Amino acid sequence: MSTTNVNGNDMKLEVVVIPVSDVDRAKEFYARLGWRLDADLASGDDFRVMQFTPPGSGCSVIFGKNVTAAAPGSAQGLYLIVSDIGAAREELASRGVEVSEVFHSDGVYTGTDDPYLFGRRRVSGPDPEHGTYRSYASFRDPDGNGWLFQEVTTRLAGRVDPRTTTFASVNDLASALRRAEAAHGKYEARTGQKDENWPDWYAAYMVAEQTGSELPS
Repeated sequence: MSTTNVNGNDMKLEVVVIPVSDVDRAKEFYARLGWRLDADLASGDDFRVMQFTPPGSGCSVIFGKNVTAAAPGSAQGLYLIVSDIGAAREELASRGVEVSEVFHSDGVYTGTDDPYLFGRRRVSGPDPEHGTYRSYASFRDPDGNGWLFQEVTTRLAGRVDPRTTTFASVNDLASALRRAEAAHGKYEARTGQKDENWPDWYAAYMVAEQTGSELPS
């Protein structure tokens, strides 16, 4: 079944509610992650709401007192997309946060360990082929709300509009440039000559990688 994109009202997911039991403890934890504190608002003793935004994210999280009826720790499978899983894990560990080793899936849908997606079993180490969407690391906040890093370097086709391709952070742009440089080096080795038009080649590669279209070769 195919779908057709129709221009209409934009619907931008901007907030995810995280259920916590201790607002100040959660505030300390998410600040320690290096996330931006956008708001800390209270109304009397019965209501308090706090908003944090991960670096480079267009979506924020909120938590607080009388913000949600969900049980603390019940938010699971919250994905944080990164371009370098190893670097993301190391940064979190350096901030004193307990984070799992990098792992990938063996494709089996019945696991007995900590579930993600549909309960796939974890295999130690990154995906052997370094496939996009296939390497993970996980961590939890003090209430047990579960987060996953997922490494994405090349988007599925149709996921990103090539006319509006952007990079969410300096780190993402730098990682994309390094991947383009490596691919371009192989391109020059194949052609046996120096490519004076490398800026255009880099640009075409980076946009194709992000939008899931065919990479230049």
